[in-house]
Amino acid sequence: MLRRRFSRTADPNVAAVAALIGDPVRARMLLAVLDGAALPATELAYRGGASPQAASMHLRKLVEGRLLSVAPSGRQRRYRLASREVAHAIEALLSVAPPVRIMALVQGLSMVRLRAARTCYDHLAGRLGVAVADALIDRGALRMRRGEFLVTAQGERLFGGLGIDVRALRVGRRAFARACTDWTERRPHLAGSLGKALLDRFIADTWIVRSSVDRSVRLTPRGERALGRLLGVHTWMPSSTSP
Repeated sequence: MLRRRFSRTADPNVAAVAALIGDPVRARMLLAVLDGAALPATELAYRGGASPQAASMHLRKLVEGRLLSVAPSGRQRRYRLASREVAHAIEALLSVAPPVRIMALVQGLSMVRLRAARTCYDHLAGRLGVAVADALIDRGALRMRRGEFLVTAQGERLFGGLGIDVRALRVGRRAFARACTDWTERRPHLAGSLGKALLDRFIADTWIVRSSVDRSVRLTPRGERALGRLLGVHTWMPSSTSP
């Protein structure tokens, strides 16, 4: 006797979310806001490679699917990732997705920038992000245990010197010092509330600056000197790739 085909399950509807992300235009839109930015529909239409009419349809589906949220901003409406969980899911997909074939110079330059240093939702990633995490471990500020970072007493002092209150971050509701696998380096960088606080400090001190065209960031001369002095990190991105 043939077994009855199993069609009912209590599991979450993964297929529905996968279908939303699986469309190339919608995937590009989601990646455009993976740095935590809130962008208007016109910018997302451009980033997604869609007409304004098609972009409106795609954005409506992403909002209805709770992958994006939308809020008014003056005469515009701006879209951003609906939650950190959405960002984590996209990050995980990036780590297993095959690389795209580079067809144009602009693609190649963008990939160079993203590999060198970029934001991964609200924390630092790329070679620079991994180098910072490695340096924090080498200096005894962080330890890895069971796939998570632990902050040592020495680490509390180091982060405190940067104006980061580790104890206050520990009691927050979100993950504190998550180890996020970098999709280009295949090694962990620092995420969670501590990773966000560190990125915020680097930006506030103009150690790094954001790109205007993608999720890449650039280490400034001031930042290179500061990270070299603080952590022994010496890395850079060729100026010819900077937008």
